Amino acid sequence: MTNCLSQCVNVNILTFPIMGNAQSYIVASLSVCSLYFVYVHIYRAHKVLKSNVLESDKLPSFVYLYIKYFSKSLTRKTGNLYATQTRKKCESVYTVLSCRMETLVLRRFCSAAGYGWDYPDSEYRDIPLCFPEFLCGRLLLMLLTDENFRLSPAGLVRVRQSVKTLQPIDELKKGPFMLRIQVLAYQQTDAGVEVDVCLSATSRSGCLVWESVLTLLSKSKSHTSSSSIARTEHKDFFVRTELTDEPAPENVKQVEVRVPRTTTLQRVGIRSQTASSLWMLSVCLAEIEKHKGVAVITAPVTITAQFKELLLVPGKATVRFWEEKNYGDQSSLQALRFNMQQPGHSIPHIVGLILRS
Repeated sequence: MTNCLSQCVNVNILTFPIMGNAQSYIVASLSVCSLYFVYVHIYRAHKVLKSNVLESDKLPSFVYLYIKYFSKSLTRKTGNLYATQTRKKCESVYTVLSCRMETLVLRRFCSAAGYGWDYPDSEYRDIPLCFPEFLCGRLLLMLLTDENFRLSPAGLVRVRQSVKTLQPIDELKKGPFMLRIQVLAYQQTDAGVEVDVCLSATSRSGCLVWESVLTLLSKSKSHTSSSSIARTEHKDFFVRTELTDEPAPENVKQVEVRVPRTTTLQRVGIRSQTASSLWMLSVCLAEIEKHKGVAVITAPVTITAQFKELLLVPGKATVRFWEEKNYGDQSSLQALRFNMQQPGHSIPHIVGLILRS
């Protein structure tokens, strides 16, 4: 009996040091991992964002940007225009240098945006018009979380967009190019606060290739509307694209498309039950190119679009497009209108216009 007790005591005495060593090893490992995480994803990213000009291989991680996104969303209300954090009045702007075209990223975009996974390998086809915006995804997140951005990053909704190509986007394939994002202006409206954001891509020769201006709405909670997206009236293209009781043009083309539940084009600020505005515009342009040919959207070209309703997923939608002759009494302009609408909805989700001289 005494021998058994002695053996049990000896086993326990030997076990405690082993368990203690294991616990110390686990704690030490967790501490090292935590320090590595803080250094790589937070401290280094914080230091990088001290500058507005960055190299493409030294951008802050999505982990850090999403931490900033959610923390800023918790401290700000939608629909409010806040003062800048710095004494010196400065609009948010970022420039990324030495960007390069990656075939894998282009394939992923084409597969999700209605072009097909083999689109980059097809002959006589330029890079899709919306692809540069897809490349600016991280820049947009950097802008929304910048200390000088005066709105809450949460709940921003795209209401308008213009896209302009001065040269074929294939120019970006020829070498390192530059991406830039900048806040242009804020406007107070009845629905909330709108902000105009300019995205651009410049070739290695310093020539502007692609430019887009997004108008994002931070909707006021006190504003009530029958539409998820405010219908802001403008005395320009957007008023002329309103639906009327006039019969549709005889040359209208209709194409039914499938709306997937999720896409790689999903963006911050858009609810998961809806398709992204980038997806809607890109699919419309893809269907137009398939049926009208690439010449319709070959540079130089200007595209304007208004987003009127959020597109529910999953489901189906109909893309319509038709040519408009003598647009604005200017016979030299070639105009093509388009829209996308889901069955059961009284107005289209997106209306747009393509102009070529």
